[in-house]
Amino acid sequence: MKTPLGGPFQSNGHKHMLGALQHIDFPMRRYKNGEQVDFCIVGVGSAGGVLLQRLARAGFSVVGLEAGPFWDTERDWVSDEAGSYNLYWNELRITGGTDPLALGANNSGRGVGGGSVHWAGFTPRFHPSDFRVYTEDGVGVDWPISYGDLKPYYELLEREIPVSGPAYYPWGDPHGYPYGPHPMGGCGDILIKGCTRLGIGVSIGGPVAILAGSHGDRPHCIYRGFCIQGCKVGAKQSTLISHVPDAIEHGAEIRDHCMASRINLGSDGRVTGVTYFDRHGIESAQKAKVVIVCGYAIETPRLLLNSACPGHENGLGNSSGTLGHYLMAQAGNVVLGRFEELVRMYKAPPAHALTEEFYETDPKRGFARGFAVQTVGPLPISFARQMMVAKGAWGWGMRQVMMDYNHWGAIALLGEILPWDDNRVELATEKDRHGLPVAKVTFNLHDNDKKLIEFGKNKVMEIMHAAGAQEV
Repeated sequence: MKTPLGGPFQSNGHKHMLGALQHIDFPMRRYKNGEQVDFCIVGVGSAGGVLLQRLARAGFSVVGLEAGPFWDTERDWVSDEAGSYNLYWNELRITGGTDPLALGANNSGRGVGGGSVHWAGFTPRFHPSDFRVYTEDGVGVDWPISYGDLKPYYELLEREIPVSGPAYYPWGDPHGYPYGPHPMGGCGDILIKGCTRLGIGVSIGGPVAILAGSHGDRPHCIYRGFCIQGCKVGAKQSTLISHVPDAIEHGAEIRDHCMASRINLGSDGRVTGVTYFDRHGIESAQKAKVVIVCGYAIETPRLLLNSACPGHENGLGNSSGTLGHYLMAQAGNVVLGRFEELVRMYKAPPAHALTEEFYETDPKRGFARGFAVQTVGPLPISFARQMMVAKGAWGWGMRQVMMDYNHWGAIALLGEILPWDDNRVELATEKDRHGLPVAKVTFNLHDNDKKLIEFGKNKVMEIMHAAGAQEV
């Protein structure tokens, strides 16, 4: 089936942001209780929001179930780092392993728009080598598709969401971006200076799904520094503003505060719909011809495992026995540097300059695959947490560090952690408020991962020193 893609999609995001929960500008269609729809989408985030819009535009009846709220960005979002807590999936999860993942603000979203509400908007493409890592490097597994298969969709979405970036991007499949780059912030200046002095190629001004100029009815970025706390002005793309309003206009229904509990099968073994708990804790069911699960890397396997039934005792979609296994995270070590001049690292999109010179495998390094180096801009609370670990700052010592905040800059490595079978999502014995077993996430770094992180960390520190940092 081909869906009508048309040209670059123009949202009514600004009107939506002024009255999201009330749906004043977007009267939402309501399907009757017990009515079968063509599609039921579980999770209205980065993927679910786009699918909701495309299917509604194609004329299908579609319902999206979202565990979190339908955000009113004017009422619910604040220019406050601590006040953004509710954007994240903060419900109970169990984490463990030798290198347990921190779960919450750095990965999963909760609410319409999902993680796209609080992502940094960083949008580089995969390289052609990413699709054949086993063939080229003897690790992981090759994808069943190639970069060439995805390239047209990269080009489509870079215009649709849209992406601001350099006119020429030299790594992977060299290309340019359709909208102009952002001006440099203090961390970008640091990365450019350090890389230039070391002879390392560097990209300036993105790529990020954040507007450097107005687009449609969305305004340009005002560099207020709250990209990963929810962009109140709508300059940063999220499906909450870029796709969901149009989906509603074309007949889609979104049910917020609805936690999917299981996918239902009929006597013929085919899907019949989804059982869920509504905002009042009442169990309901939505009949559907097709169910699409868009709950990201933790809640998707959790739902499929919780949907075990006769004939599928180990969960749906688990004939291979690998459901939830091979969980992949990414190395994201942050290096902080103190400079004599003012940096003000919050005054730009967090990711607005980068280098991918170390992205591909180099046998001389002693490990497979590689990493990017990019700017980041931790706000004061995140910065303080990092300083607690890095310097043991506390009490008056912490106050002294925080008074120096504007002299610090941050650069991070973004490294490829390989897929390992012992990194997995399973069901825990603990249950949530609906009585559903929660996710148990086990994560371990392996030898290749540790070598990559150590090399990357030292390279970022070298860049910091080359840029003139007094302390790293």
